[in-house]
Parts: sequence; structure tokens; C-alpha cells
Amino acid sequence: MKPFSQDDLLRATSRSFYLTLRVLPAAIRPQIGLAYLLARSADTIADTDIVPLDQRLEALQKFREHVLGESSTPLNFNDLAGKQGVSSEKLLLEKIGDSLKGLQKFSSEDQKLIRKVLVTITSGQELDLKRFTPSRADPVAGGLPEPAQIIALETALDLDDYTYRVAGCVGEFWTKICRANLFPKAKFEDESKFMINAVRFGKGLQLINILRDLPADLKKGRCYLPMEKLERFKLSPQTLLSPATETRFLPLFHEYLDKAQAHLEAGWDYTNKLPFSQLRVRLACAWPILIGMKTIERLRMASVIELKQRVKVPRGEVRWVMVRSILASPFPPMWRALFPAKAVALKENLA
Repeated sequence: MKPFSQDDLLRATSRSFYLTLRVLPAAIRPQIGLAYLLARSADTIADTDIVPLDQRLEALQKFREHVLGESSTPLNFNDLAGKQGVSSEKLLLEKIGDSLKGLQKFSSEDQKLIRKVLVTITSGQELDLKRFTPSRADPVAGGLPEPAQIIALETALDLDDYTYRVAGCVGEFWTKICRANLFPKAKFEDESKFMINAVRFGKGLQLINILRDLPADLKKGRCYLPMEKLERFKLSPQTLLSPATETRFLPLFHEYLDKAQAHLEAGWDYTNKLPFSQLRVRLACAWPILIGMKTIERLRMASVIELKQRVKVPRGEVRWVMVRSILASPFPPMWRALFPAKAVALKENLA
């Protein structure tokens, strides 16, 4: 029987990211694919609510020790794997040892970059668990937290820190892997801004996820919109999605959509600063940005009731975004027109 490969695992784990991965140059595809698999494995550990907090934190610690090469004890998460309701997540944990072994096939510099981004991501996951888990009902009893138990982040800085740890750092990693393996001699007009925009790219995608998943997160007892913002709009985590507070909630929600959009604009600037010869990398960056913009458009039009249905961009639209970008890629004016002109005019005077 043919052994289960990294490519098979990626295909089983994420259809959307797998498409992005397939377009990347072969010189960076395995590194980014493995980093994704390992990050998803850690996320699966953190999200296994049926397992007590201390056990998940211990599992994340063991995972990090293996990522850093600080432990040679075989890693066995079969018990956690058995508690997964989704077959792909079960498979991720069953194959985690094989995934970790895959690190050894890369250069020392690539290994260093993969380890650094995974340590940063897991630090965000651990912080999330410690911050929010006390708000939950006993997982063994299968209960959900009562509304009064919803915990919100305290400040805008807390939210910015979280989006950096779980996604902004991926923009840094992506950039450094690409530069090291694809265009090591490339020069950029403003190196500092180029890297800042790489980070903002990741933060924007994560902020969209937060806004889209707001109803589901509130049911879990967590609110990523900070209290200092809620109080300014005379809201509380318990009343966010109430029809009675919709007129106060939507302006706040749209303010964060503006912020996500400004981050994606920075990501689009980043994408267009990549060497023109790196068509595959530019496409891999453009797709999540353009799909993210379509998600923002749908979230802007949604009522509180519609937000509870979880807004998604239809697959047909996603395919058209991909096809259109491929057709436009050889023609700079057509390529630049892919990003909505009205978005470019968005002012970045956002708190």
C-alpha cells in the first residue's frame, strides 16, 4: 500500500489552502506545506474542548519541545486523535510524528524559520486557552457557557497581539522563506515597509476570520472584540448580536471591517512589490486577499440575523477570482484593477 504522504495529508486537511499551495514554486512548497500542517495540528490540540485545559496545555508544550528538537521521546497523540469528530483532524494528530520528522529534510535556515513561526503560533494558542477556558461550562457535561460567562479581550492592543501571534507572524515567515529560496538578491525600495505589510497581510486575514466567526465564538464564551471598544459603543459581549443593540453594534462591526480592509490593502501593496517574475507567489498571495475582500463585502451587507448564519463566499465566486487573476497576471493594468478601487481610497485613520 502506498504510504500516506504530506501531500495527501494537506489535501485531506484543507481544500482551499491546498489550492494555494499547489500554485507555489516547488522550491518553497514543502516548507510552507509542512509549517501549515504542524500549525493545524497544534490548533486541533488547542480546540479539543472535551479534553481538560491542563492536558491540552501539556500537549502543546510537548509539541513545542519536539518542534524545537528539545525532546526525542516519541510523540503519541492517539488519545487526543480519538476524541476528534472530524476525520481530517484525527488524521493530523495520528500523523504528527511523521510531520515532525519532515522538518529534518530542509536546510538549517528553513528549519529555523519553521520552528520560529510554530513557536509564535503556539504561544498565541496557549494564551487563548488560558484567557478563555475558565469561561466554559464543564466540557465533560457537554455544556456551553451561559451568556454571563463570556470573556472579552481587554484592549485593542490585546487583539493586535493575538492577530500577530496566530497570523501576522506567518506573513514574516512566508516572506523570509520566499526570499531565502526564490529571490535572495532582490532589493526593495523600503525593506521595513515591505515586512510591515507582510505582517499586516496576515493580521487582516485573521481579523476577517474573527469577525465572520463572532457568533460561534460568543457561544463558546469568547469575544475577541475588546471591552474598551465595546464600552465606547455601550455594548457588552452578552448583547452583541441582539436585535435590540443592532444599531450600536453594526457601526462597531463595520469599523473593524474597515481595519481588516486596510490590512488587506497593505497586503495587496506587498503582493505588488514582489518581483514580477514570481508569478506563482503573487497568485498565492492575491487569492486570499481578493477572496477576503469579497468576504468583507458580504459581511458589510449582513444584518445581525444573517451574521449568525456564518457568511461565506460561494465556491463559484472563489473559482472566478482565481481564473480572473491568472488571466490578468501578464497585464499590470488588469492585475492592479483586481483590487477594488474604492478600497484603495480607504483612509487608515483607524484606532
